[in-house]
Amino acid sequence: MSSLVIAEHDNSSIKPSTLNTITAAAQCGGDVHVLVAGHNAGAAAAAAAQIAGVAKVIHVEGEGFGHGLAENVGAQVVSMASAYSHLLFPATAFGKNIAPRVAAKLDVAQVSDITKVDSPDTFERPIYAGNAIATVQSTDAIKVITVRTTGFDAAATEGGSASVETPVAAGASADVHFMGSEIARNDRPELTAAKIIVSGGRALGSSEKFMEIMTPLADKLGAAMGASRAAVDAGYAPNDWQVGQTGKIVAPQLYVACGISGAIQHLAGMKDSKVIVAINKDAEAPIFSVADYGLEADLFVAVPELVAAL
Repeated sequence: MSSLVIAEHDNSSIKPSTLNTITAAAQCGGDVHVLVAGHNAGAAAAAAAQIAGVAKVIHVEGEGFGHGLAENVGAQVVSMASAYSHLLFPATAFGKNIAPRVAAKLDVAQVSDITKVDSPDTFERPIYAGNAIATVQSTDAIKVITVRTTGFDAAATEGGSASVETPVAAGASADVHFMGSEIARNDRPELTAAKIIVSGGRALGSSEKFMEIMTPLADKLGAAMGASRAAVDAGYAPNDWQVGQTGKIVAPQLYVACGISGAIQHLAGMKDSKVIVAINKDAEAPIFSVADYGLEADLFVAVPELVAAL
């Protein structure tokens, strides 16, 4: 019984989400193999071979894999699936794009967003925005799983000595072509990988005030910037800053919530943070129920004072 982790990478390095997925795969039992499907992805494959706990890296090259197209990567995974009991993907946009296709092709049920491995066939996953935990048992011979990265520690990037195999790639789909992408550039840490996040809510009132109040705090802390769904919907912050059930799931060392009431969908995205600091003038705000430190104050006064103190 072996597990195959489908690596998320940029052809030169392995994304942090893959490290958490490898930890989950190790808990399923058996050897852990990692698939690196890419174009000129030798550096990513070499990096995967150094990850602790990885027994084998399967490096598949092809232009069709260069941008992680679900049709091509999915076909490659399906062609290899019979050799594995578990196929694990990070529960990111990358993994969520490919895993359902693989599950459908194999005619098995997907087990989504797991946060714990109870046994090789039994897993835990949050439901109802994290207010309940479902225990799911799969009787399928091949288990297709997506892994909530905040539920597992990251595997060490050094200490491994896996072998690297380079099999022939499955044929790329003639019906799908990569046309281009628009990628948001940001000098700050990536939101899902940041150790410190400062987030703002609708109480900031406008995009100008959002940037005026939150940017100096983020600069002082070297933090990524996030936002509640209400702030994003109001146009105060870009979509890729949204933290929550319908945004990004984060678990930084420090999460600072400013003017965020703490709706269920937002709490579902950040309540696994190691230390949560909340600043809100509403003493009854739900965010205080999960905060380690709470400050009942006007954020327009408190945040600048905090920046000055730092």
